[in-house]
Amino acid sequence: MTKKIAFQGELGAYGHQACDETYPDFAPLPCPTFDASIQAVRDGDADLGMIAVENSIYGRVADVHQLLPESGLHIVDEAFVRVHVNLLGPKGADVGDVTEAHGHQVILPQVAGFLRERGIKPVVSSDNARAAREVADAADPARAALASEMAAGIYGLDVLARHIEDHDRNTTRFLVMAREPNHARRGDGTMMTSFIFRVRNIPAALYKAMGGFATNGVNMTKLESYMVGGSFTATQFYAEIEGHPDDRPVQLALEELDYFTDMVRLMGVYPAASRRFETV
Repeated sequence: MTKKIAFQGELGAYGHQACDETYPDFAPLPCPTFDASIQAVRDGDADLGMIAVENSIYGRVADVHQLLPESGLHIVDEAFVRVHVNLLGPKGADVGDVTEAHGHQVILPQVAGFLRERGIKPVVSSDNARAAREVADAADPARAALASEMAAGIYGLDVLARHIEDHDRNTTRFLVMAREPNHARRGDGTMMTSFIFRVRNIPAALYKAMGGFATNGVNMTKLESYMVGGSFTATQFYAEIEGHPDDRPVQLALEELDYFTDMVRLMGVYPAASRRFETV
């Protein structure tokens, strides 16, 4: 039986591309929301979930860090997808025919220069792949979609303009979620450890909690805060470090962290993707 991997969006979305590139043997399972993707894994309808968490241009994906800690799932992998935005139109259409381009609100600012130069009106869609499907259904040469080349192939559209994004390093990072954790070392490269924590209500608690990583030579690659429970004083932190929980420096750093926090929860252990270290 073929395993399934859930993602947010319709077939042809960048999440679908991430699934196809990272887990080509898994059948993609499109879901309308991130919450639905997580639920599909939790319910056993999918074996894994491909969840977008941040974009190199747009920043953090809203609400995801609130969803993940309460999901009951575990991070087992990460994936980076180079986001190439293409202008897609019906068969036989030309760039000069296009008066409006449909795409998700995140993608529209990333092609603002291209659209402005050509006098094309940006139109918000709930999903880039959905925009491609709707453009194909409409068959109107004045309407185009902003989406992947994968979406063009799926919905029978022409690529009217290729790689039109304003920034040439536009990349989206995804976390792969599973019902069971996998803390085994995989591959020969760097392992990553993700966790969430809340500091104790004492002066300089965060500063002191972070000191253990510095003194033990553990590289912290991400530290983000967000409010929980609708309170301005209940702040939770999400962190990622290089290393495995069995590494002695990581053990020492986490022990020191535990002293200055009232909650620490391991979210996942996974191999660092090779694209994490690319500089170009």
